[in-house]
Amino acid sequence: MRLLKVLFLFPLFLVIYATTNGCPSPTSGCGNRSLIIQFPFRVEGQQPRNCGYPGFDLSCNSQGITVLNLPYSGEFFVRSINYRAQEIQLYDPNNCLPRRLLDFNLSEAPFVAPYHVNYTFLSCPAELTMSRFTVIDCLSNSTNTTLATSSIRLATEMTMCRIIATLPIPVPLPSRQEDGFSSVLDCDLWLTWDVPNCEDCAAQGAVCGFKNRTIQEVACFSTPDTSKPRGLRVFQTVSIALAIPAITCAFGIAFFACFVRGNQDHRAAVTPQPATALVAGLDESTIESYTKVVLGESRRVPGPYHGTCAICLSDYRAEEMVRVIPDCSHCFHADCIDEWLRKNASCPVCRNSPSLAHVNV
Repeated sequence: MRLLKVLFLFPLFLVIYATTNGCPSPTSGCGNRSLIIQFPFRVEGQQPRNCGYPGFDLSCNSQGITVLNLPYSGEFFVRSINYRAQEIQLYDPNNCLPRRLLDFNLSEAPFVAPYHVNYTFLSCPAELTMSRFTVIDCLSNSTNTTLATSSIRLATEMTMCRIIATLPIPVPLPSRQEDGFSSVLDCDLWLTWDVPNCEDCAAQGAVCGFKNRTIQEVACFSTPDTSKPRGLRVFQTVSIALAIPAITCAFGIAFFACFVRGNQDHRAAVTPQPATALVAGLDESTIESYTKVVLGESRRVPGPYHGTCAICLSDYRAEEMVRVIPDCSHCFHADCIDEWLRKNASCPVCRNSPSLAHVNV
């Protein structure tokens, strides 16, 4: 019996390992469900080293906030990560980003700023600037205020002010700032990366990762065939999920039968075993009674949030229709779970079989 279990689970293990290259599925950043951590990032202490690219290590602080440590610029909190655009959004733990920008250095970091704008930092008497300009409060006091301006004319005309520094400041988009205005530079810090390049992989809804543990060459795993209709892809996924255990079980039964028969008298009759009845799925009326929800721009599902449909392995998108399984509240693309429930009467994630009490007649 133990041999049969091994034979049954081994192909499934191979499929899972080939899909993820030995790495766990994308996880929430330090418990924040809206922040998904996947390759090239990894959370130290929660994911193996080969599950992240060098320089993309994240950590969790005591408050459960995801932290990125830049080699020469220190720690920043992570607000969001866009894997399709390869962008990361950071903010200062002390809510004074201008102070961090005065000595900001991306040397030896895999990140770059998408754009730069030259800003001049000025230290001015408070009575001169308080009522006329926008000042940086966290760098100012009752007697002196700090300004940051991209206007060369303004910087040269402020003769009563001392120039602290003129620096290229990273900005998310290039902009033209009118002469005569200053900025507080309190927006989040946006950085991008070029290596590893997983944009196409993320756009396909696939998982990017190392091909093996010795060569740092990345590839896509479990890439869905987007040229085929989703219904066909779902059918293929469900068929493969059902076929692998069935074939393995049949092989195990045949092997076991041959082993037993070889130790019996050749004249003994082998009593055929009745075939196990297949478990039927749900009827259409029951399936349609399960709640359907149209996703908004946040792509938040009403149940446990995993960011990806567990059946077709595609990320959820705005305005897509998802269906909620009663009792466990797991969510899936409506057409994915409908195809599954026609063949199975349980949730594909937790194997929960919803009670009839939750079916709306």
